Amino acid sequence: MTIEVTHEHLVVERRSPRVRRRRWEQRYRLVLLVADGSAAAVAAFVIHAAYGRWAVALVLPPTWIVAMLAHRSYDRSTLGLGTEEYRRVLRGAVALPALAAGAYYLFTHDSGLFHDMIMATVPAVAIALSGRYLLRRRMHRRWARGRDRSATLLVGPSHGIVELVTVLRRGGAQELQVAGVCLSDPENATEIRKLGLPLLGGVDDMADVFRALGISTVAVLPAPEFDASVLRRMSWIAAVQEVDFLLAPVLTDVSASRLAVRPTNGIPLVGIQAPNLSRISRVPKELLDRSLAAVLLVFLALPMLLIALIVRLDSSGPALFRQQRVGRYGDHFTMLKFRTMRQDSETLRAELAHLNQNSDGLLFKVKEDPRITRVGSFLRRSSLDELPQLINAVRGTMSLVGPRPPLPEEVDEYTPDIKRRLLVKPGLTGLWQVSGRSDLPWDEAVRLDLGYVDNWSMGLDLSILLRTGSVVVRRTGAY
Repeated sequence: MTIEVTHEHLVVERRSPRVRRRRWEQRYRLVLLVADGSAAAVAAFVIHAAYGRWAVALVLPPTWIVAMLAHRSYDRSTLGLGTEEYRRVLRGAVALPALAAGAYYLFTHDSGLFHDMIMATVPAVAIALSGRYLLRRRMHRRWARGRDRSATLLVGPSHGIVELVTVLRRGGAQELQVAGVCLSDPENATEIRKLGLPLLGGVDDMADVFRALGISTVAVLPAPEFDASVLRRMSWIAAVQEVDFLLAPVLTDVSASRLAVRPTNGIPLVGIQAPNLSRISRVPKELLDRSLAAVLLVFLALPMLLIALIVRLDSSGPALFRQQRVGRYGDHFTMLKFRTMRQDSETLRAELAHLNQNSDGLLFKVKEDPRITRVGSFLRRSSLDELPQLINAVRGTMSLVGPRPPLPEEVDEYTPDIKRRLLVKPGLTGLWQVSGRSDLPWDEAVRLDLGYVDNWSMGLDLSILLRTGSVVVRRTGAY
């Protein structure tokens, strides 16, 4: 395979999509700078209102911007990513007291200014994160409308491209907009046509496609014929035409926070940090789960009693449904839900096997299930039937966020890989629930749960909790 880099590859159209995208990126960074400076200024005035000192209003905004720059919170790679962007802001905020302490001991010796800088950190973080969240939502809305997206060319084998496109389309609004495909195995073009994507030739046509379509990003997927020399020439072609060059890893479903480049004798090796599932690392999660679940139970006690009464009046049987489920490390526990089915529902399950919506896996889900009561249908679609699981969270048998709690007979059919789901507690919500719930095929549900186990963090839990509200309101996959 030969890829030549010639003088004509240096010609870049001035009004190409990649030029417009870079202008948009510059504007977005400028807006972020203004938002961060404003957040620091507002925090400084809050402290001034409390203590009556003006010095912090002059010192905090530039210091805050320097901290954000030092922790690369304006990098191109973090724009719109959410968790990683927020993590860098928090790191910069942690550094702010250290900067204030250094300035106090080396220069100012003003204990009042030192105190005010420390006190201003919390409101500055709260306002800055809120501002970035709103800007990120606005950016995603623009992406959803097809604006400011990066025209992307996919290069590689058909099977890898099919998998990548499936994930991109399932993930909602995102920056990459697939403009076409260059295949390393053109004989398998049928799979690409099924996706409705333009087939733009082979790998040797990549440079011509850059110029013809104004491509701003190329994503290269692993292929046996892509050795180091071929990939190097691809990156050269992308560089001279100012096209971002992305190399998709062989191992997917790994969060960016677990990846690190480790140069060894000039070779950039990608290190993957092992999942941190120790008991000590999960203490903050345990505290959050039990305390938040207890608070929610207090506030929801009366509505839950009302729901229980309605369930009892609607049909014969208890208000709560108790079922054995499998928790962390394979331990069994009794999961609680509001009863949504007739009492003889289990005896009727065999008669409804042919209606199973998840016949590709171990789950049993039936749309318009005749076993569901009138009130039960509403409770399921609104997810109110899950509220008693807050009791499980307080007891410590479940978490607020985690994989779906499986049945013992499902676990009996698990392969060794799928059993990794049992390394963490099951949750009331999780990646599976906020990504489609019962509408997802079994393989996809397993992939999401395993991805959660490997990439768990407090930031991921908080992002899932924030997404849960909108999913419940939309009733996505609830039946």
